[in-house]
Amino acid sequence: MSDSTSKPAGASTTGAGAPAVSDRNSLTVGANGPILLHDTHLLEQLAHFNREKVPERQPHAKGAGAFGVLKVTEDVSRYTKAALFQQGVSTDMLARFSTVAGEMGSPDTWRDVRGFSLKFYTDEGNYDLVGNNTPVFFLRDPIKFPHFIRSQKRLPDSGLRDNHMQWDFWTSNPETAHQVTYVMGERGLPRTWRHMNGYGSHTYMWINAAGEKFWVKYHFHTRQGMAFFNNAEAATMAGENADFHRADLFNAIKRGDYPVWDLSVQVMPYAEAKDYRFNPFDLTKTWSHKDYPLIKVGTMTLNRNPENFFAQIEQAAFSPGNTVPGIGLSPDKMLLGRAFAYADAQRHRIGANFHQLPVNQPKVPVNSYLFDGQMAYHHSGSAPVYAPNSGGRPWSDDTGPVADGWETDGEMVRSAYTLHAEDDDFGQAGTLVREIWNDAQRAQFVDQVAGSLLGGVRSPVLERAFEYWKSVDAKIGQQIEDKVRAGSAAEPSEGMGES
Repeated sequence: MSDSTSKPAGASTTGAGAPAVSDRNSLTVGANGPILLHDTHLLEQLAHFNREKVPERQPHAKGAGAFGVLKVTEDVSRYTKAALFQQGVSTDMLARFSTVAGEMGSPDTWRDVRGFSLKFYTDEGNYDLVGNNTPVFFLRDPIKFPHFIRSQKRLPDSGLRDNHMQWDFWTSNPETAHQVTYVMGERGLPRTWRHMNGYGSHTYMWINAAGEKFWVKYHFHTRQGMAFFNNAEAATMAGENADFHRADLFNAIKRGDYPVWDLSVQVMPYAEAKDYRFNPFDLTKTWSHKDYPLIKVGTMTLNRNPENFFAQIEQAAFSPGNTVPGIGLSPDKMLLGRAFAYADAQRHRIGANFHQLPVNQPKVPVNSYLFDGQMAYHHSGSAPVYAPNSGGRPWSDDTGPVADGWETDGEMVRSAYTLHAEDDDFGQAGTLVREIWNDAQRAQFVDQVAGSLLGGVRSPVLERAFEYWKSVDAKIGQQIEDKVRAGSAAEPSEGMGES
């Protein structure tokens, strides 16, 4: 199945009316290089997307969270010098769980990806790890992200969510197959937030004290055990208690039943990324545990409820761009786009000085040249507000190679990633279906997908969906088509947002 669709006459434009060069590929240095700041179309898309809704989050509006502690029990200093990941260190933290597509008032038991956002108040500043309850995502280029979220939201005329719109986007972008497989499987309906795993999803860089670099992926495995709703249970709960997951977390902590996750990482030597059989920076892919086994780091425990939901949860701001020494970003295009977009979303949603709110403040002193703006509370008095200055206020001026950087060269292009030896859009989704799931999970998956497709998906999207799943697995795809053709899905569904 091709990742291309016919371009409509006239194509698209920027907000100023000029022709838009591409809505599918960001401007990078070479196919695998970093995204460039002068891709004004990308920046306009992301910045405008962040301002589409006021004032709830867009996406991840429905959610809740709690405070806790990360305790590092193992020695991983050979991989990172980050203070919070040194053996014996305990770091206060905040976690927020959420659904992606639903609005603030939507049921939190709907079928969807769950956000898994963590803020660590470290001795070197705040470190944010913003992931999900699945190890992959739908996309690998951030310029597609606004389009994806709109396809999961509501129609412009009726204001209703729409299966056809969702499947039109998914089948037009085959890279979504791995994540859609997860969402249509049991992980799309976790029984509680306490009974689901969490993942950093992206690839990050770790740097040790000697300056050696490594690529890492984060895994948080629940000690409570994985547990899931079936469609009927989730539908019933959505009607009985739209805040079931929120209440479950709050009440568990209130009674002293503190949820715990074991933190592990996969570590890839820096040089191996170039020739690994899958592109290690592609957010739609996982790394084989046989190639890079899990390395235990420590435990995360949530043990304190918020005292004020709005002040401490709704105003909590997360951004994967918030790193600390010993941790860096990677050439993952989605990660680089999110590093801008998430902080910008909070500037719009909460205000320019969102970082001054107590829940977002680091516990270390701040000497920032960010000043004034709405709701400025902390300030630098009469000290110079510019750098360099002769007034004695310190400023930064490191030059030369950066500790958390990587090398790249090439022409400026709009291009998908260069394919690695085993890269394709459907292979890992097929492995999940054939080799990881059991017969019951496969049968439940067929029922779920068929039910979703029966919920108003029309030609030519319906036929594309059949080919989409046959590309994942021929047998599963044929079973889905047969069930849809027969009109006898066992448990009809109203789409990803419904159970």
